[in-house]
Amino acid sequence: MDPLTHPTLPVGIRSRRIEGINGLTMHLLEAGEAGRPVLLLLHGFPELAYSWRRVMVPLAAAGYHVIAPDQRGYGRTTGWSDAYDTDLRDFSLFTLIRDQLSLLQALGVAQVHAVIGHDFGSPVAAHCALVRPDVFRRVALMSAPFAGPPALGSSLRAPARDIAADLAALPRPRKHYHWYYATRPANGDLMASPQGLPAFIRAYYHHKSGDWAGNDVYPLAGWTASELAKLPTYYVMDLHETMPQTVAHEMPDAATIAACTWLTEDELSVYAMEYGRTGFQGGLNWYRTRFTGTNAEMEAFAGARIVVPATFIGGARDWGVQQAPGALAKMEREATADWRGTHLVPGAGHWVQQERPAETVALLLDFLR
Repeated sequence: MDPLTHPTLPVGIRSRRIEGINGLTMHLLEAGEAGRPVLLLLHGFPELAYSWRRVMVPLAAAGYHVIAPDQRGYGRTTGWSDAYDTDLRDFSLFTLIRDQLSLLQALGVAQVHAVIGHDFGSPVAAHCALVRPDVFRRVALMSAPFAGPPALGSSLRAPARDIAADLAALPRPRKHYHWYYATRPANGDLMASPQGLPAFIRAYYHHKSGDWAGNDVYPLAGWTASELAKLPTYYVMDLHETMPQTVAHEMPDAATIAACTWLTEDELSVYAMEYGRTGFQGGLNWYRTRFTGTNAEMEAFAGARIVVPATFIGGARDWGVQQAPGALAKMEREATADWRGTHLVPGAGHWVQQERPAETVALLLDFLR
């Protein structure tokens, strides 16, 4: 697949592919000059390197070489299997860490000034900093708090599986989205969205954004079905609905879409084009590793803390910050040894670097200094 060219890609961002990256041909977006301090930006689901487009040029203008890869399973990076019945070790945290180390080696980069991860890219960034603090010298986590590496013997105890029966037994039967995303039909459900792929992605992004009226966030008391049922349906779904059905209930009207400056229709078309070509299974396989013990090797780091400077940036209207009860406090007090602050951006939802790029850049630059 050729490098990404699209009218909505800001001037100053370059696209290229590099072969031989831990078995992949990796696609990345870059801004700024090689040789400057490197910022490595890791996206989540259902995102792409493109999700960093609004912050890359300002960060480069501040003196950094900014690198954002399409991670394994996504976009224009190739060499991964899109089968459900693939070896999930190809999507383990150790493999994802090796991907980034291999990319840096190919670029001739010995260490990065910071690794910055959003959504599912946040645990990847956190584990990069945990395992190789000599390479990843700072870490900024966004939207998904890091509560620490798995405890010894914990890898087969999947919280979303363990709570499934209690959620299903509620008066309004529910299911956790991790559990749904791990099922065989999930990719087909998303690809065959009755409303069409662009409308599904639009509704999904809107539902989790600061624009959706229901995202009034507060801490949950604990990991119980009654508490988790307080989460919006994009996290704790109605038992018998697919994700396209779930978000269709919150599809924004034409006026709201027209007013959405952080995700225009032209920008949305990039996501629809890329996912229409690749499907979602690559990203869904990341969720599946949480149910299979695939990341058991990370138990070797049980009790270890991130020792490099660390910070967290989220949206004040992002339920991702609170969806795992207690995780935010554990990140601040236990999982990190050099905590530099938690920042919740007013008005922003889950897609903080897209919804509020100027505020995100300002917070990052303050941390990076």
